[in-house]
Amino acid sequence: MSASATTTVTATAISTPRRGAATATPVEAVLFDLDGTLLDTAADIALALRRAFADRGLVSPSDAAVRQMIGKGSPTLIARSLAACGVAPDPAVSAALLEGFLHHCGRLEALGDSTALAYPGVRETLPVLASAGLALAVVTNKYQRYAGALLDRLGLAGYFALVVGGDTCERRKPDPQPLLWACERLGVDAARAVMVGDSINDVQAARAAGLRVYCVPYGYNEGQEPRLLPCDGLIDTIARLPAMWGLGAAEPPA
Repeated sequence: MSASATTTVTATAISTPRRGAATATPVEAVLFDLDGTLLDTAADIALALRRAFADRGLVSPSDAAVRQMIGKGSPTLIARSLAACGVAPDPAVSAALLEGFLHHCGRLEALGDSTALAYPGVRETLPVLASAGLALAVVTNKYQRYAGALLDRLGLAGYFALVVGGDTCERRKPDPQPLLWACERLGVDAARAVMVGDSINDVQAARAAGLRVYCVPYGYNEGQEPRLLPCDGLIDTIARLPAMWGLGAAEPPA
């Protein structure tokens, strides 16, 4: 889909809206977070972290603990994991673990060990939005090459005009830079774009960039209650999005 081929539609409704989420402002682009929004990747992240720690003779936090640490990118995940294990900060150790973690993230796909799956409603919704001419992009703190590989394996890459990773721009979410960069590349004004995510990082980045932001309640949000996020509205599934903008309902695949 061409980034310049956008169709103007109008948002008409939102599930559990906050601060007047229904709006007449046209929507031309939708930016999606990846981990915890489109895909459930927590098990993959925990496995890659476990293997990286094992390479250094360390025991990583539990899968449940790792799930609550996901949010601000790989360097922060490493720092949080070391703190949870009571390991004193050491730049050399952190750098080695980060390198190992990224290596194992790539190896998950190569070895066929990835168990990441799309959340319910994702496969039904993306073709509806894309067919309506909306420009779709992923803006994630995951490194771009790993985000792209996941989307390719799951057969979702073709719906997105752009994938912005945590290493694409100088700064990552919650900084607004990657969202603004995505809007610029898509040729869409930020006021006509929407961010869909699962965490405070998505909300803060969207607010600073001037985008509306809707959140799903099933993601990670660094272990915090997602229903308390100060977003424009909560949607229980992204399958709600087409109806919000008068595009009809997302239907399950035949």
